[in-house]
Amino acid sequence: MENIKQQVSDKMQKTLDSLLHQFSKIRTGRASASILDDVKINYYGQPTPVKQLCNISIPEARLIVVQPWDKTTLADIEKAILAANLGITPENDGNVIRMPFQPLTEEKRKDIVKSLKKMAEDARVAVRNIRRDSNEEVKKSQKDHDISEDEEKKLLKEIQDVTDEWVKKVDEAEKTKEKEILEI
Repeated sequence: MENIKQQVSDKMQKTLDSLLHQFSKIRTGRASASILDDVKINYYGQPTPVKQLCNISIPEARLIVVQPWDKTTLADIEKAILAANLGITPENDGNVIRMPFQPLTEEKRKDIVKSLKKMAEDARVAVRNIRRDSNEEVKKSQKDHDISEDEEKKLLKEIQDVTDEWVKKVDEAEKTKEKEILEI
């Protein structure tokens, strides 16, 4: 029972990490290399992340330049970027691929913020579900006489404190990303 607080915290950390990973894929109108995290090409029979095959730079706020080390992969990288449906049309000049980000319209920004709020709410629900499961575990332990009523109350309060802390972190992550999206 001593490590239950740590287990709860670890699970909630994974929930926040997952949310932040989802947030990193959201277009903000600014160029971000993380948009290419999940883009893979078939390189010598192996699905290989694009990031491992090229140099990715951001020379301006709204432009990503992808420069493969092996020029023969240029067309495959371009196809993979198109297939990933990132909402960006890559421009291949034979040496590098340029990915210009169009400024987001006000309507698009609001739609993105809506989906952002849904992701954050899903994360808060996941955190609360972790709390519920942990509370049930503590109550079962008390029912089985593994812990006293005082210990049960203490653990339930600790679990609630940890939950409040992680919900606050989710809220902060949401506010930060929302500000980033609405910033012109």
